[in-house]
Amino acid sequence: MKIRRLSQMTAAEVAALKRRSGLDIEGLLSSVKPIVEDVKARGDAALLEYTARFDGVHLSAAELKVSKEEMKQAYEKVSSEALDAFRRSARNVRRFQEQSMPEGQRPEPVEGIWLTEIVEGVLAGQRVTPIESVGLYVPGGKGDFPSVMLMLGICAKVAGVRKTVACTPPTPEGSVNSGTLVAANLAGVTDVYKVGGAQAIAALAFGTGTVPKVDKIVGPGGPYVAAAKQLVAGVVDVGNVAGPSEAIILADGRADPWNVALDLLVQGEHSEEAASLLVTHSQDLIEGVQEALPELLAELPDERRQICETVLSKYGGAVLTESLAQSIEFINDYAPEHLQLAVQSPFAVLSRIRNAGTILLGQGTPFTFADFSLGPTNVIPTGGFAKVQSPVSVRDFLKHSSVCFVLDRTGFDSLAEGTTTFAEYEGFPAHAMAVRKRRVELV
Repeated sequence: MKIRRLSQMTAAEVAALKRRSGLDIEGLLSSVKPIVEDVKARGDAALLEYTARFDGVHLSAAELKVSKEEMKQAYEKVSSEALDAFRRSARNVRRFQEQSMPEGQRPEPVEGIWLTEIVEGVLAGQRVTPIESVGLYVPGGKGDFPSVMLMLGICAKVAGVRKTVACTPPTPEGSVNSGTLVAANLAGVTDVYKVGGAQAIAALAFGTGTVPKVDKIVGPGGPYVAAAKQLVAGVVDVGNVAGPSEAIILADGRADPWNVALDLLVQGEHSEEAASLLVTHSQDLIEGVQEALPELLAELPDERRQICETVLSKYGGAVLTESLAQSIEFINDYAPEHLQLAVQSPFAVLSRIRNAGTILLGQGTPFTFADFSLGPTNVIPTGGFAKVQSPVSVRDFLKHSSVCFVLDRTGFDSLAEGTTTFAEYEGFPAHAMAVRKRRVELV
């Protein structure tokens, strides 16, 4: 495990650590753009060609959409234990997202609205409605990730989205990962398409003969997916562009080094580009974690062990600070995707944390819970964007319309003079005239 002493690092070294791997998509834009334009121009024909080229799977247009029979077969391939785990997670996610709806408001079939009296006789407020159509992108090339499908699908369902479709890469057999399909069914997502990568993003943005065009695309993906999202951002809302997984454990000297070591490996096993950091002012804790890691690493399969070892020596490891205050300052600037507060008084420290995606309080709340079953989604801003963005939730599937109503002459007159003056100041005489010469019956 690489250990960095913050006080001895140069400004450039600190900046590089905080920059982490990121998603270097600029270099991919030129190679992804022809794919996006080809799908836009040729629709299904282009999708089928790229699916054959990149996934090695030859499908017909009729086979792009997952059939009801394939959905049924997926249930037969998922163990009863896994199915029970999916259902437990679905229950928690649904409950959390229902509570995350704007207070006192619900979308279709009963649209939420609130109004307040701005001045006497003038009401203004907001009306909450769901986005009409949403496309979910669920990775699948390197494994089966039903948690992403389950969480995003339930968010869309709770929000009341009218049309929710999903794209995910096909397996070598020309199907879709069984767990992902079962999760789609549990979440209420009935239209799933066997297409991944940049071509899937283009299909959702422009529509093809089979894949429908949507208003928003949500979901994580690799560099090619991120590049495609950037290219279609002027056509469709692409939400957050999530990069490699990252996590920080903020710990004091009272933290259990064994548990810290366990949690470093949780985020460390995602990919070699992940970041998994211990930030602490306790040298003794770092030494305890170093002692625990070899035994825990030895229990992992070779592939995952190698990934973890790379992460802990590259973008992860330990940062030794001089105080808890300095640790907090570092974290607020880093703005991690995941943050665990392994400190004696987590609620006291929580009040000082300004920038983090998902915050876990105490060592009894491991990252594993957050990734699968706590309730919030595991689609969280990375690369420092937790400073300005939030984890994907039901709110990402809602929109707000401003609603205004002038009730009577008192309200009209209270706005008229100041408004016309403002309009004339900005050089808009027709705006002012629309108020001054208005024919309207107001009580």
